[in-house]
Amino acid sequence: MSTTVNLVALRPGGAHDLALVNSIMQEAFDPRYGEAWTTPQCMGMLSLPGAWLTLAELNGEAAGFALARSAGPEAELLLLATRPASRGRGVGGALLRAVVEEARERRVLDLHLEVRAGNAAARLYQREGFTKVGERRGYYRGRNGQLFDGETFSRKIG
Repeated sequence: MSTTVNLVALRPGGAHDLALVNSIMQEAFDPRYGEAWTTPQCMGMLSLPGAWLTLAELNGEAAGFALARSAGPEAELLLLATRPASRGRGVGGALLRAVVEEARERRVLDLHLEVRAGNAAARLYQREGFTKVGERRGYYRGRNGQLFDGETFSRKIG
């Protein structure tokens, strides 16, 4: 009998990882919803104080990333993506817990995020202690101009 073990390894990322981040985003985000960021947008965010990037590997292969930023007692998870082939194998949860831990180390009190209404990732966020606190009507603009609502979630850290 063989056993498959999913080993998720996390590491801090930086600007030199943005080609990999872009590759993961292109696989992970459906373009009809307009959720993916451009490389210059990611670079701009990473250049700001308080921003951090975490990369995940699954069994030695690039599997996902999370981009977040903190400002004073609050932080925001800006992007979290996992390659479709890595979903359901603990990558998203590991990345989210790493963001929570980094926020805690930065003495953040509240961690916020926003997700497209209907995105299955909302279940992960709720399992990890996030509560829906609001909605943003027409927050996402898809490739064809169609608007999609966003849902805001929050979690107490400290």
